[in-house]
Amino acid sequence: MKILFTSIGRRVELVQAFRAAAEKQSIELRIYGADITESAPALYFCDQTVLVPRIGEAAYIPALKEVCHKETIDALIPTIDTDLLALAEHKDEFGSTKVIISSADKIRICRDKRLTAEYFHSVGLFSPQPVDSIALYEGGYPAFIKPRDGSSSIFAYKAQNEDELAAYAGQVPDYIIQPYIGGIEYTVDVFCDWDGDPVYITPRIRLAVRSGEVLKTQIDQDEKIIYEIKRLAADFKPCGPITIQLIRDENTGNDYYIEINPRFGGGAPLSIKAGADSAEAILRLLNGEKVGYIDKAAEDGAVYSRFDQSIRIK
Repeated sequence: MKILFTSIGRRVELVQAFRAAAEKQSIELRIYGADITESAPALYFCDQTVLVPRIGEAAYIPALKEVCHKETIDALIPTIDTDLLALAEHKDEFGSTKVIISSADKIRICRDKRLTAEYFHSVGLFSPQPVDSIALYEGGYPAFIKPRDGSSSIFAYKAQNEDELAAYAGQVPDYIIQPYIGGIEYTVDVFCDWDGDPVYITPRIRLAVRSGEVLKTQIDQDEKIIYEIKRLAADFKPCGPITIQLIRDENTGNDYYIEINPRFGGGAPLSIKAGADSAEAILRLLNGEKVGYIDKAAEDGAVYSRFDQSIRIK
């Protein structure tokens, strides 16, 4: 079996999770990693590396299609937000390669934070109401300002008052403003089959975060969150992995949903390690097996703390 990860960057844990899943199932797995630079560390944990144009370049999708055709790749798995829409719009052009990504109309919702908030409301979930102008903001302080299509917490700021908000508005491109919600932050790692039916739903508390990616996390099999995610998934119908972020309001106990990333989140390997093995599920699905819903597969209460390592390139 052959799998290609695009924009593989630093996703060493994800590659290792697929290696472990293949070994568990006695599958001979060949992993391909694509990136724009040969110094991306995860490339050195792959069996074969592929240098490709930048995502915004016209040659990007044709280059991926050529690799998939030439190497008879079984599945292509994207790993970053900026990859998603281009791949979703062309997913049917990859021949026998399964592009594991949700539909383009859902990706467009996820890439626009205002549309994301509207979507949460449409499926009956709470979400902080966004506006795209200081003049329209009436949500009180603290407030939160961020780009409509941002990721990795870049240009995302908490403003304590109107003056701070005005200052940040001059720095953040194409922003939205929402009321700041204080409370426990959760990430939910969701994996669905090709028909959009959930296999794993794993809520985990974000204990420590750096640049939008979790450093320390605790599995918390919260019944309320699982129920809410099932409601969302029934409408969204994800293909493969999605990652959903929410905050449980410290005053009301309501869950306020913030964003959807329709891909493997940076901390997704931690849910895999805890028992919600979506890497194994992908390999089984690619082999034509049926994979049904497994309730609370990840070990409740498990805590993971991540660290950096280096690899010598030259």
